[in-house]
Amino acid sequence: MRGGMKVGILAVQGDFEAHGQMLSRLGVEHIFVRTLAGLANLEGLVLPGGESSTHLKFLTEGGLLDAIRELARRGGALFGTCAGAILLAREVKNPPQTSLGLADISVARNAYGRQVASQVLWGPSKLKEAPLEMVFIRAPLIERVGSGVEVLAESEGRPVLVRQDKVLAATFHPELTEDATVHEYFLQMCASGSRGVQTAESTKAMRSS
Repeated sequence: MRGGMKVGILAVQGDFEAHGQMLSRLGVEHIFVRTLAGLANLEGLVLPGGESSTHLKFLTEGGLLDAIRELARRGGALFGTCAGAILLAREVKNPPQTSLGLADISVARNAYGRQVASQVLWGPSKLKEAPLEMVFIRAPLIERVGSGVEVLAESEGRPVLVRQDKVLAATFHPELTEDATVHEYFLQMCASGSRGVQTAESTKAMRSS
């Protein structure tokens, strides 16, 4: 396994198994998290898609909300996709709901329409030279990005992948593609001792190393 790294995946609903398969491809030990005990000794945690309200209910009743905030406080990396990005946002709209509030962004739920209207798009990113494949399924829209947040990828001029410190939020589903670029980037966040925002220059250096 990769350097003794251990990553958790919240396993309530959504494509948590697809995230697990992607991490396995990258040689990373992972566990499916359903209890407080599952958060122990993790370098990072993935918050997958699904229904953010269902995730929120589970996290609240299980006492995991504060535990995830503590994981972030001590330097653990967090990666939210779709509903997971909603959970990470500071402000949630359409309708408003409680969240972890760990990324200074405002998101509107279900902004891209119903599941039958889901689509695959390609857009520019700071993670690779080629366009990034993005699978949107009832995706949220990032309406506001705080000054401490870096936009890492866009689609149709809108931010769809953002980072603040060691928090990464994607409104799309990278786990549903064959491209491991975003997960690889998250693992580098997990391994990094720095909590600073990744700059475009350092991202370019990372790609060329």
